Amino acid sequence: MNSTHQIAKELAERQRIMALQNFEKRLWEHGCQFLVGVDEAGRGPLAGPVVAAAVVFPPDVFIPGVNDSKKLSPARREQLYESIVQQALSFGIAWCDHHTIDRINILQATFCAMRQAIAKLNIFPDHVLVDGRPIPDLDIPQTAITGGDAKCFSIAAASIIAKVTRDRIMLEYDRRFPQYGFAQHKGYPTKRHIQAIIEHGYCPIHRATFSIKKLKLYAQNQHETQALDFGEKS
Repeated sequence: MNSTHQIAKELAERQRIMALQNFEKRLWEHGCQFLVGVDEAGRGPLAGPVVAAAVVFPPDVFIPGVNDSKKLSPARREQLYESIVQQALSFGIAWCDHHTIDRINILQATFCAMRQAIAKLNIFPDHVLVDGRPIPDLDIPQTAITGGDAKCFSIAAASIIAKVTRDRIMLEYDRRFPQYGFAQHKGYPTKRHIQAIIEHGYCPIHRATFSIKKLKLYAQNQHETQALDFGEKS
């Protein structure tokens, strides 16, 4: 790539990041100093924890490549994780395990992990930017942004921290329970994961509150190849 193309590419990336910081800019301009982006990873899997991350940046932050974690490769997420924690003013990570998820349900466990992640910051934030729904029982002004991990820089960064952290946890579980393939699917309901459950039963980190109706259906239709959408019991 010649220098002209490289410069154009770098300029385009800077403009993309600046657009991704529009939510933060408006709040900074209105006097908010410490904004925290919050997101989670692990609401959909059949096994393992739900992880939340909270990240506070200085107004002049620029980290090329930050984006919705789902749009990034595992290797790129790992690289960005290091850049994010180095440039963040503060960050917090928390999770709720499968026992908590079974006890209070996945949505409440997600909110619990988010509140814990915010509480671990060494800076008290002026405002919270959160992906999806507002966090209940939080005494801090907040803005909930649907699809925020693709629209807001701080939330995107939090999504990367949460995803990398959870993936690392699931790699450890893969060493303990290699027959389930957690290193590949991270606990999500893929064909391989479901087949492993059919063959070996549930392991200690599986979430007991998810319906197995579709698992039984899958067992009757071995030709199905896509990941299944497991519904949570009410």
